[in-house]
Amino acid sequence: MPLFQSREWGAELHELDERRERAHQMGGPENLARARERGMLNARERVDRLVDEGSFTEFGALAGKGRYGKQGELESFTPSTHVLGVGRIGGRKTVVISDDFSIRGGSSEAAVAEKWIYSDRYAHEYRLPMVRIVHSSGGSVNLPMQMGYTKIPGYALLPSVPLLGLAPVVGIVMGPAAGLGAIRACTAHFSIMVRGQGQVFAGGPPVVRQALGITVDKEDLGGWGVHKANGVVNNGADSEEEALAQAGRFLSYLPSNVYQQAPRVAPADPPASSQAWLNDAIPRDRRKVFDPKRILKALFDTDSIFEMSPQFGGSLITCLARLNGYSVGVMINNPRVMGGALTRTAAQKLERFVDLCDTFHLPIVNLVDQPGSMTGPEAEREGTIGAVLRASAAIEQSSVPWLAVVIRRCFGLAGGMLSPWNGANGMALPHRFAWPSARWGSIPIEGGVDAAYAKDIAAAPDPQARRAELEALAHAVGSPLRTAERFGVVDVIEPATTRALLAHWVEDAYAACADKLGPKPRTMR
Repeated sequence: MPLFQSREWGAELHELDERRERAHQMGGPENLARARERGMLNARERVDRLVDEGSFTEFGALAGKGRYGKQGELESFTPSTHVLGVGRIGGRKTVVISDDFSIRGGSSEAAVAEKWIYSDRYAHEYRLPMVRIVHSSGGSVNLPMQMGYTKIPGYALLPSVPLLGLAPVVGIVMGPAAGLGAIRACTAHFSIMVRGQGQVFAGGPPVVRQALGITVDKEDLGGWGVHKANGVVNNGADSEEEALAQAGRFLSYLPSNVYQQAPRVAPADPPASSQAWLNDAIPRDRRKVFDPKRILKALFDTDSIFEMSPQFGGSLITCLARLNGYSVGVMINNPRVMGGALTRTAAQKLERFVDLCDTFHLPIVNLVDQPGSMTGPEAEREGTIGAVLRASAAIEQSSVPWLAVVIRRCFGLAGGMLSPWNGANGMALPHRFAWPSARWGSIPIEGGVDAAYAKDIAAAPDPQARRAELEALAHAVGSPLRTAERFGVVDVIEPATTRALLAHWVEDAYAACADKLGPKPRTMR
């Protein structure tokens, strides 16, 4: 019923109320019941679980397709396959659009395209974060059959790429995301897939069967098992609720747009707190590995580590974290995967992560244990060097403050990418520190001694002893203390004091970013 009665426009208000009621019925009780039986929330329930209670203002509920009688009276109404509006997530306004799969499987061809285009344009115009909840069976031949003509693919008024350079965008894959659905889900800074329920593919099983003669089901074609290691989707979730929670947590680390800085939260830990075990975190035996995630937990605020793309490019860990309440981007090499070497996938992950942090003015902390770029026949066939060079370009094009701490190894081209050398303005500050366990150079000493002194070693009465002697000498020369003498690093620090160093720096880093807010010359790559 209308909120207030009207003598003049009572009939129109009654029809408006009736149309809104039909929109809220979505695909009807039978379709909604089937979704519940499968354990899925409907489009409106997903929005309600995502946004702060009572904060959602809907746009375009009246969009859809009406059928009319001979006298022009409304006989039936099918809503658009999208629920669109603005709500608050963690208190901040965010544009949310949720696919209604109860109507023709959420097909993009059954939607009113102007509505989902409007969502991107609204986020762009008002510089608001955006969350797309995607559950769409993609395109269909039905629409051109109804229209009587076809069109060149694309939506000229859709500012999806410019939006990436302006405000945070999250894509959540709740079900099939085919074709246009895949584009909407993955043209984002952060994408999440519900394991066993969501799939992403350019064309679904019928298209694959027709084009390639291959019969494959949706999960094998584009499920989490396919995408967890290829970087198309960042993170997986075991339930819809977990996926929605991840979206809210990701947004909490970022500003609402590039003209602002990320909000600071009250820190749970003293900025100068230290943990003595860090002094022994790196084994002296170079054949032994360490636990990089334990080091992260010791250095950053309690429970503030939010890892992105954990299964993709696993030799590099990338995460958002808080340092004395400030949001920062963090990277640390993972010696448990490929020895921590910079593989092709790790380089792609690094490039995208640096772009994200640079876009939203998040200072970057790099904890370095880099043995170098991955080598070998497979790495060369994959084009690893090309990916590494793209990552290097992303680092050099960044203009946010960096702080690098070499905790163990730093060798070769990949080792030289510990922070910008010149930076976007040509004046990057090499703010670099080291633990006593750090060693660096063009190549690791063990292989380097064999290459440089091959004849000397071969001619020695005891080649093994001569090799050990030369390696010991090289390690002495390679002490980080000798580099510090030349101010090649700012300082060599006691590992247990690292958090205090980082907490002191992050205040300066945020102050330095404050007068550089706004969009970068390029959006996300």
